[in-house]
Parts: sequence; structure tokens; C-alpha cells
Amino acid sequence: MTAKNFEKMVKEASPKSAVFLNSVKAFLVGGAICAVAQVLYNRFEAMGFAKDDAGLIVAAILIVSAILLTALRVYDRIAKFAGAGTIVPITGFANAIAAPAIEHKNEGLVLGVGAKMFVIAGPVIVYGTVASVIVGLIYYFVR
Repeated sequence: MTAKNFEKMVKEASPKSAVFLNSVKAFLVGGAICAVAQVLYNRFEAMGFAKDDAGLIVAAILIVSAILLTALRVYDRIAKFAGAGTIVPITGFANAIAAPAIEHKNEGLVLGVGAKMFVIAGPVIVYGTVASVIVGLIYYFVR
């Protein structure tokens, strides 16, 4: 079998993706998450909280909400519908940490929850840290 034949077989066997519809769903759900966050932020600011404090409170609410929805298996259903729309940075990251921890809780607190919690998010943290160090060094030496 040649590479061309194999590629043709894969193309025929692969399901067709509704790219436009998936993009619209992702945009709407991601936008809804951001809109809810903005409404909460505006409310806290109107209640007299400083901008930084309001942002921290909203971030905490989003993180706790994402973890609760993950634990109740609601976040998975939303993600199945919206795809990338649920990867809005703070809620998607909270889900990426909570889901493996919840899944492996029966293996114990250390080897289950503690060890598996960063299976998905760990590489993101490592690459983010390394990239920030490299950019910082470049900035330091260029400046």
C-alpha cells in the first residue's frame, strides 16, 4: 500500500466535520462564558470593589464554577457541544486540572489525585514557564 492510497483510505473513513457550525458553537459558548464573567466583574465593581479585587473575585468564581461543573459532569456535556469554546483560559484550565483529579480519586490522595492532577495541565505549565523565561531573557539582553 502506498502513502497516497493510505491517505485516500483515511480521508474516506474519516467523518466529515461541520467546521462552520462548530466554530459558531465555540464562539457562542466561549463568548457566553466571557460575557458572564464581564457581568460579574461589572457587578463587583459597582458594589465598590477595586478593579483588581473585582477581577480576582470573578476569577475565583469562574474557577470554582468550572470545578463544580466538572465534578457534576456538566462541563463535559458543554464541551462536547461547544468544543473549543469551553477552553476559555481560566475555566478550561480549571477543568483540565479537576477532571483527572476527580477521575483518579479512587487511587488515593497522593498517587491518585496528587499525581494525576497535572497530567493534562502539567505540560502547559512547564512550556509556559520555559517560554516566559526565554522571552524574559531575550527581553533582558535586547534591552
